[in-house]
Amino acid sequence: AVTFYVHRNRSFKLPAPDKDIIMIGPGTGIAPFRSFIAERDATGASGRNWLFFGDRNFTTDFLYQTEWQQYMSTGVLTKINLAWSRDHEKKHYVQHEIKKESMELMQWIDNGAYLFVCGNKDPMSIDVEETIIRILCEARTISREHAIQFLDQLNDQGRYVKDVY
Repeated sequence: AVTFYVHRNRSFKLPAPDKDIIMIGPGTGIAPFRSFIAERDATGASGRNWLFFGDRNFTTDFLYQTEWQQYMSTGVLTKINLAWSRDHEKKHYVQHEIKKESMELMQWIDNGAYLFVCGNKDPMSIDVEETIIRILCEARTISREHAIQFLDQLNDQGRYVKDVY
């Protein structure tokens, strides 16, 4: 017998169709973003969609690869950044991709993008949040405390939403 429970996260939902979204979902954390993009495709939402996805290996772990490629080819998915932690000698995670894209990430956030993180709480979501805090500190020349306050404000506005386990 398998025991499980359903834990609802009522705040983990799409914003208005004209709002941009940034989705960070390594491993199985990618699952809800399939629904996000499918809905945006079906409704013709005008907001831009950016996905950060990573897993161990490109050849065996690129979950829903053909779907993401199709969404990129049709323009529903505006941008995708991929990280494969075991395909190279040095491990490469989504937070490395986030750091690489720090300037554009800040532009999206400053223009009202919603930021979603889904997947492992520890260490992934902690590492991702720490990377975002560092990016905020550098981009805005602010203290760590002010960067955390900014993320808290985004959270209060429903623009920084995590579903981590």
